[in-house]
Amino acid sequence: MNKVEFDRFADAYDDQHRQNIALTGEGPEYFAEYKIKKLRQAADRLKISAKHICDFGSGIGNSIPYFRQYFPEASLAAADVSERSLAISQARFPGTERHLLIEDHHIAEPAGAFDVIFSACVFHHISHEEHVTWLKELYRVTRSGGLIAVAEHNPLNPLTVRAVNTCPFDENARLIGANRMIERLREASWSSPTIEYNLFFPRQLAWLRPLEPHLAWLPLGAQYMALARKP
Repeated sequence: MNKVEFDRFADAYDDQHRQNIALTGEGPEYFAEYKIKKLRQAADRLKISAKHICDFGSGIGNSIPYFRQYFPEASLAAADVSERSLAISQARFPGTERHLLIEDHHIAEPAGAFDVIFSACVFHHISHEEHVTWLKELYRVTRSGGLIAVAEHNPLNPLTVRAVNTCPFDENARLIGANRMIERLREASWSSPTIEYNLFFPRQLAWLRPLEPHLAWLPLGAQYMALARKP
């Protein structure tokens, strides 16, 4: 994860992100809430007691309001390699959340500290050769029976690929397919990984969005969420 790169884009991130996704008819808030709502549904379905959550690669804190909404009972650790992003996050959303600076390929938390690990569109910014290393570190800080949820862009969706290719802060990004993410989760010892595809319809077709839960198997969604457990 490139600290310098994220420090450089932190102040302009929100505006650039908003411009880049304008084609969908939605703003960053819609996508941030969408993923946390999906995480809540997964935690409930799997009967995960989500009292301690880590947002790995939390950036400027776009997910914080939705963690507060959908996981009001949880303590949240927002973790990132970018000091500037964490500072902006704290300024935007002052509260009880802890902000953790990730250094030296290490999360400064004890083993088994979290019930849930969440990561939203972070791994395509990490060198593919380091994916398993980071998934093992996230495994370390997750309790037995805990959940990891990795949301990523789907490289099989042409609109997603176009958005990534035209986004300034994605200039060094390398997308990762769902099947490859499953392989890497298994290699890092995570159990029973599954994939749910999502975000099929832009705002112009919002009336079709109730169909999306029934399309989770279809590898055409703009993003996917990989779910796995720690045995």
